[in-house]
Amino acid sequence: MSNNEDTRIRRVFVEKKDGFDIEARRLQSDIAGFLGVQYPELAGLRRLRILQRYDVARLSAEQFEPAVNLVFSEPQCDRVFYGEEVPAALPTEKSCAVFGIEYVPGQYNQRSDSAEQCVELAVGIRPVVRTARIFILEAGEHAIGDAALEAVKRYLINPVDSREAAMELPRSLEDEGAEGGDVPVLTGFSVAAEPALAELAKQYGLAMSAEDLLFCRDYFRSIDRDPSLAELRVLDTYWSDHCRHTTFTTALENISIDDAGAASSAPALKQALALYEDARREVYGEGTKNRKQTLMDLATIGTKVLKKRGLLGDLDESKEINACSIRVNAEFGGAAGEKSSEPWLFLFKNETHNHPTEIEPFGGAATCLGGAIRDPLSGRAYVYQAMRVSGGADPRSSLSETLPGKLPQLKIAREASAGYSSYGNQIGLATGQVSEFYHPGFLAKRMELGAVAGAVPEAWVRREEPAAGDLVILVGGKTGRDGIGGATGSSKVHTGESVESAGAEVQKGNAVEERKLQRLFRNPGVTALIKRCNDFGAGGVAVAVGELAAGLDINLDKAPKKYAGLDGIELAISESQERMALVVAAKDADRLIEYAAAENLDAVVIAVVTAGDDEDEPAFTPATSDTGPRLRMSWRGKTIVDISRRFLNSNGAPRSAAVVIDAGLKGPYDRASDWQSYDLDSLERELGSLRTGSRRGLQERFDGSIGAASALYPWGGAEQGAPECGMAALLPSPDKESLTAGLMSFGYDPDLALHSPYEGAKGAIREALAKYACLGGNPWAARLSLQEYFERMDKPESWGKVLGALLGALEAELALGVPAIGGKDSMSGSYRDDANHIDLAVPPTLVAFAAGTAPASAVRSGALSGKPGNTVILLYQGSGLEEWDVFKANMNALAALSAKGLVCAAYPVGPGGPAAALAIMAFGNMAGLEADSDALSLVSPGLHQGSVLVEINGAALDEAAVLLRETTMDGTAPRWAIAARTVQEPVFRMVQKPAGKPAEKSLAILRRAYERTLAQVFPQTSSGATVAETPVLPSGSVPASDAALEAAIRSAGKASAGQPGKADQGHRKSAAGKAAGTARPLVVLPVFPGTNCEWDMERAFRKAGARTRLVIFRNRNSEDILESRRELAAAIGEAQIVALSGGFSAGDEPDGSGKFIANVFRSPAIAEELTKLLEKRDGLVLGICNGFQALIKLGLVPYGKYLDAESSMPTLSFNRIGRHVSRMVRTKIISNTSPWLSLEEPGAIHILPVSHGEGRIVIREAEGRALFASGQVPFCYTDERGNPTMAEPDNPNGSDFAIEGLTSPDGRILGKMAHSERCGEYVHINVPGNKSQRIFEAGVRYFGD
Repeated sequence: MSNNEDTRIRRVFVEKKDGFDIEARRLQSDIAGFLGVQYPELAGLRRLRILQRYDVARLSAEQFEPAVNLVFSEPQCDRVFYGEEVPAALPTEKSCAVFGIEYVPGQYNQRSDSAEQCVELAVGIRPVVRTARIFILEAGEHAIGDAALEAVKRYLINPVDSREAAMELPRSLEDEGAEGGDVPVLTGFSVAAEPALAELAKQYGLAMSAEDLLFCRDYFRSIDRDPSLAELRVLDTYWSDHCRHTTFTTALENISIDDAGAASSAPALKQALALYEDARREVYGEGTKNRKQTLMDLATIGTKVLKKRGLLGDLDESKEINACSIRVNAEFGGAAGEKSSEPWLFLFKNETHNHPTEIEPFGGAATCLGGAIRDPLSGRAYVYQAMRVSGGADPRSSLSETLPGKLPQLKIAREASAGYSSYGNQIGLATGQVSEFYHPGFLAKRMELGAVAGAVPEAWVRREEPAAGDLVILVGGKTGRDGIGGATGSSKVHTGESVESAGAEVQKGNAVEERKLQRLFRNPGVTALIKRCNDFGAGGVAVAVGELAAGLDINLDKAPKKYAGLDGIELAISESQERMALVVAAKDADRLIEYAAAENLDAVVIAVVTAGDDEDEPAFTPATSDTGPRLRMSWRGKTIVDISRRFLNSNGAPRSAAVVIDAGLKGPYDRASDWQSYDLDSLERELGSLRTGSRRGLQERFDGSIGAASALYPWGGAEQGAPECGMAALLPSPDKESLTAGLMSFGYDPDLALHSPYEGAKGAIREALAKYACLGGNPWAARLSLQEYFERMDKPESWGKVLGALLGALEAELALGVPAIGGKDSMSGSYRDDANHIDLAVPPTLVAFAAGTAPASAVRSGALSGKPGNTVILLYQGSGLEEWDVFKANMNALAALSAKGLVCAAYPVGPGGPAAALAIMAFGNMAGLEADSDALSLVSPGLHQGSVLVEINGAALDEAAVLLRETTMDGTAPRWAIAARTVQEPVFRMVQKPAGKPAEKSLAILRRAYERTLAQVFPQTSSGATVAETPVLPSGSVPASDAALEAAIRSAGKASAGQPGKADQGHRKSAAGKAAGTARPLVVLPVFPGTNCEWDMERAFRKAGARTRLVIFRNRNSEDILESRRELAAAIGEAQIVALSGGFSAGDEPDGSGKFIANVFRSPAIAEELTKLLEKRDGLVLGICNGFQALIKLGLVPYGKYLDAESSMPTLSFNRIGRHVSRMVRTKIISNTSPWLSLEEPGAIHILPVSHGEGRIVIREAEGRALFASGQVPFCYTDERGNPTMAEPDNPNGSDFAIEGLTSPDGRILGKMAHSERCGEYVHINVPGNKSQRIFEAGVRYFGD
């Protein structure tokens, strides 16, 4: 149909120009490699093109044109095509294939959402935008067959979240969903027979068991009515295993241990079972007989015992807490060196999203992290560190190995990592460790496990019981159909139909919205109002609000909706993310809503508390079935849910299960069979194996430095070659220098867990605590949280696997005195496809997390120091009766060595054995080693967990030996041996005894093997080369070689050397400067939706002596936008410095970064004030990362004034590698003519973190040379010799001329990509170099006398 003015739908296609089309080239390569084997025509494609299609309504032609130029495209890197038809020539039918992909209705589309927001800023009207991606496959020598095209579509389209897009222009873009009729009553339910109930469950996709349905029927029969469908769906959700842990609360009966077989752990299991019985008697006393034995009881009994013994005084207990919480003493430093301390709460939480990630990897993994964040957040903590532990089958598997009904492992691995990292990077959460296991058992279902840590001053936290008359406020995102059925779906067995049928269960997260929630909760004025809080995770309103108090009246009509047409049931159980439910006193509701509005958040009263908690409330019985407090929900003025709290809290029908623990060991644990040979060829193979090889290309997708608090960067050493064994980050104080670090580590070995769940659990706890000790923490002060992930519990042996693992965990807790104060279970690790005779289960998984705090000064790296002559000691684990005493003695020995300051580095032995662990430690600084093979053989296969390697200062070996001999635990001495000595040469030398000629291998060779393992799955550079290989100069580099780059810089050196600031000389004594000289300059830092570095930048300026003001830009409606523009313009009018922080403004959408900020600053009032600041008040402007991206779009760098973008101008575009890059880089001061550089000397080298997806400067060669000549290039990326380079990874994004930053002609506007604000005495201590770049101090001094 023609473009009709009545419909007001306008269409535009946007395609990246050659050289910018990185995504298209990467996808063409992937299709050729992955699908080309089966379909040769795909390996020979001439070209693959990707176009973004925008359909836009509510804009006139005059408004549409600037929207295209300012929002949908950029002239430097995009081609624009107007019209309804796809711009593709089709000379013959088979020469070209075209199709489109769009999200299914109801899924959150960040590109559309951000486009609407940005267009409103640009033209003053918020349009309706619908987007699709158009793929054009241009055939090569062979035509594209139908089967090949279908294969491409299957590879790209996941029916859970996407569908093939129609090519015609739609008639309307408006949501036309009409509300349906009233919620039906299920007439006859209360008298229905079992077959009828079973049919009803099938009809509505209920997850509850037949027993639950009968239980419901009998309840409604007892109150003489039939339920509404809403009531049944709410009960189904509330009682789901995900929400109520029904598997873990099932009564265990007839527990038996099957010890058939020669190799058996039956004696140890029987002792552990007796230990459990003793623990129950110690805790419950005479009440033991009345307490059911359950998995939940077993999982928590250890903590109860240790608490009763007085060993758990730091535990923070509350009905509300959804995360582990402990009290800690936090220390802080002052300006004059004085120290202070105050009580804080340290919270941590682990969470899985296995089923959602299996069927929709990006959204499932993203919301795994989002959900994990909101649990500590509901405890008022600011979440500041994350860890990702995932599991999959071999991602290198070919397409033909993909099981029916499943996505390819490569697709799952890549998209899950993209989802988790995207969410964390956007919200501003440093991911301190990324670990991915590859095991054939995870072919059954992926493991997607996130763990987070947060902290908050204890004085900020108010916890009170809700009282009748209190109000419940919903804060955050709007409600949609995404996520409906997630709680019940996550508990189901994965089948061949799951991908096709489970679309509503998985949703896309909105990290920008969650960042606003984090900001809101970091305000003590807000937390002082909150009595109780819950996050909207599984179960939606029904659970999030339903759990807050015993009696509640919920008005579903008040829930903000994403679109029309949602019915009462959907509103009740939708799991739309980024929402929080807060209980406040009625008098405080308006104030809290005002606080939310100030943070650009919607907040509405959704419920009234009708009854508070009652400790004496009796349990559900038929006699009391309908009395007491109630959960009521109304919709459209009618009550659709009215359920007794007693019945709701019954959690369904009583459950019981028989348990058989198979004590037989599943074959020998021979994964370490090469350990005893210790030839260097075996070591090279192990380093290149899937279990041990580098995960660098995966880890670098995740921001490891945001928050300026990461004591340890994820990779340690000058080479950033040693992955750290856990994470350590300073407590997130907004206004003090933290001297206390939070630590977190984990333990898990899928092979040992499969061999014996009991041994696997014990080993997991030893490993977690050993890693914790290696990081510098006291393992006995750590607290544990456990994550269980097992197959569906449908037979006694299945139950036995979980019981065996938890018995092992209990034994470890009580033997070590370290409790598991939290945990999470997922019993959905099965895949069944009866049609293809497939029945798979995940490894019996128990992952142990250890968390707590330590002095920042105690934190250390696992990378060998690189100093020759040092000694590496092996503390190795024992077994049998001495198992726990040896472990305690070894950890105490490590503590004693640390207390004397003798430890340079410490690292755990991994599943690849001690030689592989030594090599990985060496890679950090390429430290040569001479290892003793006899000493290394002391680590027995299966007992690596708990064994550690410790580098000791060579001069202190005698002192260390004395300490080791004197340290005992109940008479047991540590088990230790000298494993290696460091040498000058970068080699790994193996000494065999009796004395013979040592064998050696270059560390460079071993490192190449280590880094190559997953280089095709997760590339490290755009060329495919790894960091351990000779850098490859990208094709199309500007200039064409590093030699040409060096010449350009040399020719410009005369212009900049030794001239400290042209602008500084000309403006220091201006009127503005004199006025500011008597007071600290004011720095205004705008906060846009998606900004996430404002606090880091603010802290840096404050430390330099400036005053700061954060100005939050709000855009919930047109009034917000107008007011925010006025506020920002007024603030700039008072400022001396405007600083644009890093982040992902509007999620770096649509299809490009910084657009939201640029369109805000193009507002006439704001542009006028900024121009006055620069031209009349001699002010300064700084933009880092996202801020730099905005400055270059505005023309402020490098031109110093507002300019409309033209195709010839420089721009910042996507990194050459086509993904986010987070690493530490070297940058060199090229010119210090800017006042921002007045405290730096040309030639100085800094080691700074970068973290961005669009940091590549693209510039014409002539203009690049001119900018060097005029001193407008202050920084370049350099190699290890300090020479600017075009090659990755030293040039992390492939920037032309190796440019890291640019200035305006007078130097007063500076834009840069590296995060100079992320520094501190205890920040990134494991990467040597000068990490303090004094631009903030220079900017403040500019206004001094």
